[in-house]
Amino acid sequence: MERLEHSMTMTPTTPFEVALDVLDRLPSDDQEAIIEIVRRRMIDRRRREIAANAQTTLQAFREGRASYGTVDDLRQELEA
Repeated sequence: MERLEHSMTMTPTTPFEVALDVLDRLPSDDQEAIIEIVRRRMIDRRRREIAANAQTTLQAFREGRASYGTVDDLRQELEA
């Protein structure tokens, strides 16, 4: 409620505030749809990040710049 009152008394100054102001004017169904779309986009973005990290790791392993082992193996390597 405080944010709604704030947006009614002041002009939004940041893109974030503008977006919230626009969202406040949408019907509830549209707001819920936007939430779902944003959630899916965030999930998709994270999946792409994970895939890119996996590709980078595989490439590093193929080139001999990465290794694998147990936690104990890592500890021994760090202590050496």
